[in-house]
Amino acid sequence: MQFKHPELLWALFLLLIPIFIHLFQLRRFQKTPFTNLKFLKKIVSESRRSNTLKKWLLLFTRMLLLAAIIIAFAQPFFAKKSALQEKETVIYLDDSFSMQAKTNNSTLLEQAIQNLIRSIPEDQNFSLFTNEKVFKNVSLKNIQNDLLQLSHTSKQLKLNEIYLKANTFFDGDKNTVKNLVVISDFQEYMALANTDSTQSLQKHLVPLAVDDLENVSIDSIYINTIDSDNLELTALLSSNSEKESTAVSLFNGEKLIAKTAANFSKNKQAKVSFTLPKNEVIVGKIEILDSGLSYDNQLFFNIDTKEKIKVLALGNENSDFLKRIFTPNEFEFRSEALNSLSYSDLKEQNLIVLNELKSIPNALTTSLKAFTANDGHLTIIPPTKIDLESYNLLLSNYFGTRYTQQVNYEQNITGISFSHPLYRNVFEKNVLNFQHPKVSQYFRLKSNAPNILSFQNQESFLIGSDGVFIFTASLSSKNSNFKNSPLIVPTIYNMGASSLKLPELYHSLGNNQKVDLAAQLPKDHIFRLKQGDYEFIPQQKSFANKVSMYFNVTLASDGIFGVFDKDIFYKNLSFNYPRDESNLNYMDISTLHANSRNASITSLFEQLQSDNAINALWKWFAILAVLFMILEVLIQKYL
Repeated sequence: MQFKHPELLWALFLLLIPIFIHLFQLRRFQKTPFTNLKFLKKIVSESRRSNTLKKWLLLFTRMLLLAAIIIAFAQPFFAKKSALQEKETVIYLDDSFSMQAKTNNSTLLEQAIQNLIRSIPEDQNFSLFTNEKVFKNVSLKNIQNDLLQLSHTSKQLKLNEIYLKANTFFDGDKNTVKNLVVISDFQEYMALANTDSTQSLQKHLVPLAVDDLENVSIDSIYINTIDSDNLELTALLSSNSEKESTAVSLFNGEKLIAKTAANFSKNKQAKVSFTLPKNEVIVGKIEILDSGLSYDNQLFFNIDTKEKIKVLALGNENSDFLKRIFTPNEFEFRSEALNSLSYSDLKEQNLIVLNELKSIPNALTTSLKAFTANDGHLTIIPPTKIDLESYNLLLSNYFGTRYTQQVNYEQNITGISFSHPLYRNVFEKNVLNFQHPKVSQYFRLKSNAPNILSFQNQESFLIGSDGVFIFTASLSSKNSNFKNSPLIVPTIYNMGASSLKLPELYHSLGNNQKVDLAAQLPKDHIFRLKQGDYEFIPQQKSFANKVSMYFNVTLASDGIFGVFDKDIFYKNLSFNYPRDESNLNYMDISTLHANSRNASITSLFEQLQSDNAINALWKWFAILAVLFMILEVLIQKYL
C-alpha cells in the first residue's frame, strides 16, 4: 500500500493522547454512599469490572477512529510502480495506400481512426503523426474532425524513420515513460533500413491486416512498336492471387475507345496491348475494376505531338552519316561550315557536334563553354590532324581532358561499357561476339571522364557523361569503319536523344523527376501545372533552347496536368502513384523489437490504462471512521 500524502502519517502519534487519558481515568477513585452494607462489596466489584471493560472498548474504538481518519487524509492506494511515473504517448497512424484494404465495408484506416476515437481517454494529451501530417501535444477533441477527414497518401515511412521521428516528440526527461504506438499493416518495404537506435522508447505494435485480400494492379505501360501509321501500347498487370482474367478499359479523355481482357499466367502476370493512331494526341487512362486496393486500378498517360530535338553539326567534313541517324521525324538537324556560323544560333541548339574541325577558334571555345554551362550537350569528333593546343583549350573545361599524343597504330574497338547511361536499354545482355570496328590512328588522352568505348589495349575511343562526349579518333572512312558498325546508331542517336529529355508517357509521384520542354519562355514567365481548380508551380529553370522542370515535391494527386504559360496551354503531363504497396507482402512482427504486440487498438489502450490505474483506498478508511464513530455511540449508550 502506498500513500499520496505519507507525511500525514506522523499524526498517528496522536493515538498516544487517548491512551494517556485512559490511563489517567483508571487511577481515579470515587466514593459511593450505600445504605445496605450486605451488598456493598459485590456491587462495588461488579461496577468496577464493567467500567474497566467499557473504558478499554472506548479506548480501542477511539484509537481506531482516529487512525482511520488520519490514514484517510494520507490517501492510501494500490498501484503498479509505472503508474506513478509521468507518461508521454506518441501514436503513428499509417495512412498509406495499403491501408485502403477493406474489411466489414470499411478500410483499415477508417477502422483504425474509429477505434482510436473510442479508446483514447478524452482528458489525455498525446502526439499523433501520419506519413505526412503531424498533431503535437493535442487531446482527442482537438483533432477528432481532422482524423475523420484523413485521406490516403502515396508516402510510406520506414520503421526506423517512424522511430526517429517519434523520438523528436518526446521530451528529454529520462524518468518519463515514453510510449510509442505504431498502427500499421507492416508491409515488408517498411522494414528497418538500419539499426534501431531508439531503445529508450516503449514500443507497442498494432498490426492491421485483411486476410486473403485479392488485389490486381496496373503496374506500367509502354509503347511496344511504332510503324508508319499506328503504335502499339502495352500495359502490364499483376495480381497477388490466382486469378484467371480481368477486364481492362482504355479511355481518351472521358471517351471509352477500347476494352479487352487481361489473362493472367501462372506467375500472376498479365499483358494487354492496344493499337492507336500514330499521330493522334491521346489524353489517356487505363482502368480496371478490382475489390482490393483502389489506388492502383487506374493509370494515366498522354501522347502528345513529339517535339523535335535541335542538332547542329559544325565542320566541313561530310555529315551524311549524322543526317541518316538524326531523322527529320525526331530531330531538326542541320550542318554548318565554321566560316558561315552565326554564334547566336548556338544557344538555340540541344546538341552541337564538332565534326572533325582541324582547329577550334577561341571565340567558339568561349561560346561552347557557355552553351554547355546552360545544359547544352556537346559531342567532339577530331580529324586525323588537329591543332592540339586549340583542342586542349576546349577539352580542359570537361573532366580535365587533354589529348597527349597521336598514335599511328591500328586498334580494334572491343570494350563496351554496358552500364553507361548512353547505352541504357540498348543491350539485353553483354555482347561479346560482335564484329569489332577499328581505327588506323587515334589520340591518346588523359581525362577523369568514364570510358564508354575502348580499344583492345584498354585505351579510350569514346569517353564522357552528363551531356559531353569526346571521341579520340576520326570517324572518316579513311581512318575507321565505325560508321559501318551497328554500334554507331545507338551511340550517336542516344547522344541526341538525351540532349532533350522528352516527356515520357507518365511519371511517378514522389520521385525526383526532370522534364525538359523545348520552349523559350519570355522573361519573368513560368510554367504552371493545372488540373481542374488545382494549380501547382514546379521548380524550373529556363535556358535559351528549353525549360527544365523538376518535380521533387509530391503533387496533390495522380492524373493528367496541363502545362500553362499564364492562360496559354502548352502540353499535358501525366503522373501516377508508384506501385510499391500493391505487392501486399507483410512483415513478421514477432521478429521486431517491441514491448508489446497487440491484437487491436482497443486492447492496447485498455492495457495501458490498467497499467496506469490507481486503486484509491481513502474512501474505505473514511467509511471505517464513520463506523467506529457509530460504534462508540453504541458503547456509550448500551454498555
